[in-house]
Amino acid sequence: MVVRMLVRRLLILVPLLLGVIAFVFIIMRFSDSKPEYAYFQGANPTPEQIRQFQEENGLLDPLPVRYVRFVGDLLHGDMGTSVLTKAPVLDSVSTALPLTVQLTLLGLLVAVVLAMLFGVTAAIFRDRWPDQLIRLVSLIGVAAPAFWLALLMIQYLAVGRGWFPTGGYINPADSFSGWLRSMTLPALSLSLPVAAQLTRIIRTSMVEELDKDYVRTAIGSGLPPVVVVGRNVLRNALITPLTVLGLRVGYLLGGAVVIEQIYSLPGMGQLMINAVRDGDPAVVQGVVLTIAVGFVVVNLVVDVLYLIVNPRLRSAA
Repeated sequence: MVVRMLVRRLLILVPLLLGVIAFVFIIMRFSDSKPEYAYFQGANPTPEQIRQFQEENGLLDPLPVRYVRFVGDLLHGDMGTSVLTKAPVLDSVSTALPLTVQLTLLGLLVAVVLAMLFGVTAAIFRDRWPDQLIRLVSLIGVAAPAFWLALLMIQYLAVGRGWFPTGGYINPADSFSGWLRSMTLPALSLSLPVAAQLTRIIRTSMVEELDKDYVRTAIGSGLPPVVVVGRNVLRNALITPLTVLGLRVGYLLGGAVVIEQIYSLPGMGQLMINAVRDGDPAVVQGVVLTIAVGFVVVNLVVDVLYLIVNPRLRSAA
């Protein structure tokens, strides 16, 4: 049953990815960044030179033909070529993507750990001062944008205290401690709003689960509350937050674009912003497409995890 459900999800993934590719492709066609003008940047090309460039690169072909050619190139690992650097876009994306993945995963780890700790604590101490304090702090965290938190952390923890660098990136292969210091503030800036949202969702799910009859029966029969909460309540309560987590990973990927620019991290965000500034549409298209496809794949993984932890869905499948 699980295998059949997984195959069904994978079959849905194919048209979904084609739709995402089509959406990104069409949106980029309406942007102000034209490759023919970016190619002649700093020069004064004649109409004949522009037309020759358009003919050589297939820019005069009908849009459906260009889309089919673009998908075919993607299947062969070709995301296009930068009109400024003349380098393959795939090379630029491959260089920048690992840092964005590191930042996203580190931010996700911090968000999940903080949300689990505070969400469970708030539910156990429901309506008492720990719960009220956690709910207040999480409300502030939900309202605080990631870029504002990043600026505050740079001002007070990097410039004011000197505990962390204000920006830059250190490869973990060169120095793991240096990498951790360079990624701590970006990961915290990115993860705290997500942690605040997940905390509130986990707290609500835990409270609903704690009020069910089987919990009172298990505790009344002599089972330690820690065992009941850890073995049964927590697992059942995490089903709803797990579905939200997939959407929050997309937020982390998108938020990394801004955070990387603030902390001068050479990831996908900085690559895309530099490409937008320089008018290099092929690179912008490659970055946006990579992030969009990553978001779709992450949500597929979350669907599979949701199927694993929810026995009722497995039975329905």
